[in-house]
Amino acid sequence: MKKGRAAALLAALALLAGCGAAHREKGEVRYLNGRPEQKEQWEALAREYTRQSGVPVQVRTAVPGQEDLCAQLAGPNPPTLFWVEGPADMEEWGPYCYDLADSQVYRQLKSEDFALKKEGRVTAVAYGIETYGLICNKEILRRYCQLEGAVIRDASEIQNFETLKAVAEDMQSRREELGIQGAFASAGMENSSAWRFQSHLANLPLYYEYRDAGVYSARQVQGSYLDNFRQIWDLYLQNSTVPSALIGSKTGDDAAQEFAGGQACFYQNGTWAYEQIAGDQVADEDIGMLPLYIGVEGEENQGLVTGSENYWCVNRQADPREIRATLDFLEWVITSEEGRRSLGQQLGLVTPFRTFGEEYTPDNPLVQAAEESLRSGRYSVGWCFTTMPSEQWREELGRAMLRYAQGTGSWPQVEEAFRKGWQSSRSGKEEKTE
Repeated sequence: MKKGRAAALLAALALLAGCGAAHREKGEVRYLNGRPEQKEQWEALAREYTRQSGVPVQVRTAVPGQEDLCAQLAGPNPPTLFWVEGPADMEEWGPYCYDLADSQVYRQLKSEDFALKKEGRVTAVAYGIETYGLICNKEILRRYCQLEGAVIRDASEIQNFETLKAVAEDMQSRREELGIQGAFASAGMENSSAWRFQSHLANLPLYYEYRDAGVYSARQVQGSYLDNFRQIWDLYLQNSTVPSALIGSKTGDDAAQEFAGGQACFYQNGTWAYEQIAGDQVADEDIGMLPLYIGVEGEENQGLVTGSENYWCVNRQADPREIRATLDFLEWVITSEEGRRSLGQQLGLVTPFRTFGEEYTPDNPLVQAAEESLRSGRYSVGWCFTTMPSEQWREELGRAMLRYAQGTGSWPQVEEAFRKGWQSSRSGKEEKTE
């Protein structure tokens, strides 16, 4: 956890610890909310639950800039429910996390990939998820499939890197026939765009290395899938709207506009990008999303990259009545009409729970594509980039990728940047998955 957020979280814990409220017969829920922008919605939801159940629910929101008051964690009346960002936080907060294995919030998950585990316990459950992949223009794909000699007859045939590569290279060679400037939108490495590749694309080789090792974080990485990383990066660079030498100045807005204007068929980004590409040349019904294939064995069964920076943890050190009350509150949030509408519509979250039907899904074709991917039974690629050791590590990797693209650096330098500094930057231990 970043120091600022850790300090804010601990300060809010201290506030809760000092509230002095006595345990009620039914127990009490004290929620430490880590998202200031969601403060009013959570407070309203807490009031509604108390009105219906009679169980008091306090909501405190972490305020950035407070002092680190770690000693208060052991004080009276700490939060019974708190928020963390992801696997890296388990190093600090794992000992405080109640095992959610028998809870409804865990049982109702669409996939175990949306839970965090430590030492055989389910320590956290995601309550809001986001998804990214290869956003595609279905109309351009239909036009391509109708061309004489097209390598596929339907977009559904793109189920691995080999097919994606064949389609992209053929599209690139037939740009004039298709009326596009490139198969892929520009792989811009300007600051507003570089994160798409130095974090989100680099997530793929990291995910598969973790999967092979049975871990969800590591003190050092081997770079076992860097050859796969290279071939997807090469595919972007060689089949884009712009020469690879120019990507250093291309922005995220440039890539979004290229896709929205129908100049490119593929655009790497996520569900959050819809507002940038909506209402232009691409109709909503023609916006889809494919998995990010990198040539891994069995990737025909791979889904989209889906994850979260929004996790619930229940305090295992709370009074048993309060733990029960907290679990009941969470069950109500994900099953009641009031709770589901608050999460799905007022908070605008895409949730990972089976209890949420289409009526709670935002009107966003990329979200709909994400939902279809989850329902398909394909495995989701996890958000392993949340375990990357530092922003400096990302930036060094991005610079090496850019130099390679511009011809002033080599791929071994990218490999070195990927591995370099990881062990010294990571302070935690490897954690075995269950």
